[in-house]
Amino acid sequence: MHDPRGNDGRQREPGEVSPWALAGLGVQFAVALVLFGFAGQWVDQRFNSSPVGLLTGVLVGAGGTFYLSVRRLSAPRKPVSPPDDPTLP
Repeated sequence: MHDPRGNDGRQREPGEVSPWALAGLGVQFAVALVLFGFAGQWVDQRFNSSPVGLLTGVLVGAGGTFYLSVRRLSAPRKPVSPPDDPTLP
């Protein structure tokens, strides 16, 4: 059975997103920027193309993560069904 409460114990509405999920998206965004930035810097050093590789890496990392974040947050969610409790009317 699905528990609609988040990690903070508060009852959530069916379409509401946990604050921890949003914090995770922020961490994912930062990690993607750093990794793609290092990859772009490596390309710049390898092909002597400074700063094109770094800028491209940061833009690809930011754009890709932004797209995936928006897609995840705007995905339709199925409604949470109430628990089966025989004591409820």
